[in-house]
Amino acid sequence: MILNAFLLAFRQIKRNYLRAFLTMLGIIIGVGSVIVMVALGNGTTKMITQRISSLGSNLLIVFPAHKLNTGGASLKRNFTPEEANIIRSRLQGIQALAPLSSSSVVAQYFGSNTQTQVNGITKDYFKVTNWELAMGIEFDDKDYINGTNVCILGESVKKALFEDKNPLGAQIKIAKTICKVIGVLEAKGQGAMGNDQDDTIVLPFKTYQKYISGKKTLYNVNRIMISLNNGIDTTKATQDLTSILRNVRHIKSGQRDSFEIMDTKEIEKMVSSTTKVLTLFLGCIAGVSLIVGGIGIMNIMLVSVTERTREIGTRLAIGASEGEVLLQFLIEAVVVSSLGGIIGIVLAFFIAWGISYMMHIPFVFYISVAIFAFLFSALIGVMFGYLPARRASGLNPIEALRYE
Repeated sequence: MILNAFLLAFRQIKRNYLRAFLTMLGIIIGVGSVIVMVALGNGTTKMITQRISSLGSNLLIVFPAHKLNTGGASLKRNFTPEEANIIRSRLQGIQALAPLSSSSVVAQYFGSNTQTQVNGITKDYFKVTNWELAMGIEFDDKDYINGTNVCILGESVKKALFEDKNPLGAQIKIAKTICKVIGVLEAKGQGAMGNDQDDTIVLPFKTYQKYISGKKTLYNVNRIMISLNNGIDTTKATQDLTSILRNVRHIKSGQRDSFEIMDTKEIEKMVSSTTKVLTLFLGCIAGVSLIVGGIGIMNIMLVSVTERTREIGTRLAIGASEGEVLLQFLIEAVVVSSLGGIIGIVLAFFIAWGISYMMHIPFVFYISVAIFAFLFSALIGVMFGYLPARRASGLNPIEALRYE
């Protein structure tokens, strides 16, 4: 009986394709909207997580805090290499620690030049940032100790100065200093803040001090990057680090910290949680169109019951029960809504893929979401098809046969 009901439902759809399609349209739009929203939300979450992870794992980054002046905000004093060494000796669970100095410079190679950021680094920098070389070699101990004029380029700087040529061994001008290119960093892409991480040049810390910063000051470290061992509680480590720095910098109780600590793991959790809530919110808004689609199915089914009154009367007169008539119309509603759900899922797949491609975000499409959307569309058919089915099954056979 159920099989026959399905066959009759498909026969009704076949009789009037256009009406069936228009009936499904609300479900198609509703299911498609929900899946596209969820796919883009998941893709955005994955993109942001990847960007934060590209900074390094279990990473704490210490910056000078800002102070407010009448002319606006300015940075409080930088750190000294000695302060970085004290953190290294006192903070538990450190895997690697890298003090960093950076500034904006113009790099030149013959007729090509580019504005970029140059970073003075120590040996642990590559370990902290999980950054490897695409070509060439790293600095050796002599480079760090003597401040040799050597440098390693980010991928964007390499393209700006050399395009597709091999830069290894070339002499480039950074500010007023000539440096030999000994390596190129592997491409990392955009960072968590949307910045180009590959737009950089790295030098040994002492080289940076001798030729780039040129400042006679101890406070020449403007960032300290700390990679913690796996399993270390970053929240506890942040508290310990705060205590160490307040003690080293002689900050009295009640005074504001002269530094800020960024915990990449906490930021990753916060961003992931926010985007998930936003995705759920947008999915719920899109889900409203499913309700509208269900109302459309109910309206068309009510019209169909009116048009087929004599057919229903004939079936009841030759022995069909009320339950069989109710089941017949209910299955017709479920078939229409389910077909709409399937079409919506297929369209959503390609739309989400296209938007992800154009917006350069990862394409994330979960089968479980598609299955849930399909089942929900079938449920919409049951919910909104019940009233027309109930009306059809409740018709009086004699009055139905007299209906014109």
